[in-house]
Amino acid sequence: MDGDQVDRLVEAWSRERPDLDIGPLEVLSRVTRLARHLDRARRAAFADHGLQVWEFDVLAALRRAGPPYALSPGQLMGWTLVTSGTMTNRVDRLVRRGLVERRPDPRDRRGVRVVLTAEGRERVDAALADLLAQEQAILAALTSEQRDTLAALLRTVVAPFDNEP
Repeated sequence: MDGDQVDRLVEAWSRERPDLDIGPLEVLSRVTRLARHLDRARRAAFADHGLQVWEFDVLAALRRAGPPYALSPGQLMGWTLVTSGTMTNRVDRLVRRGLVERRPDPRDRRGVRVVLTAEGRERVDAALADLLAQEQAILAALTSEQRDTLAALLRTVVAPFDNEP
């Protein structure tokens, strides 16, 4: 049978509830399924480098900051969307693993900067390379133009959520 599981789901709902517009399921059920596959790929790529998803997220935020790969805990909270207490706990755990260090903020004696260590940088770089290889495989069925179109369409759907107060 041609199609995918979502086609079968839509067909069943259309048969059972012909009074409803099932159209959103055709898109959003596929997005949900894709998100599950992507989550598995992320976890596998990170686990191969001894990282959990949250650890990668913190290390990646520091790596994207560029040299000297340092951010305040508040900046990290903004990038990773976690509370202050959660960020403190995460930084503590990453410090114990030798992946980040806490250093005094040179511009504010009361402040602290979280700095990526050489080991943390190597680990996040390797995990990112593996993740991108897996993501390339996930998108392999699409042409470059199709990927650009899909990215633009998804940006249109996601942007209002990203711009909420």
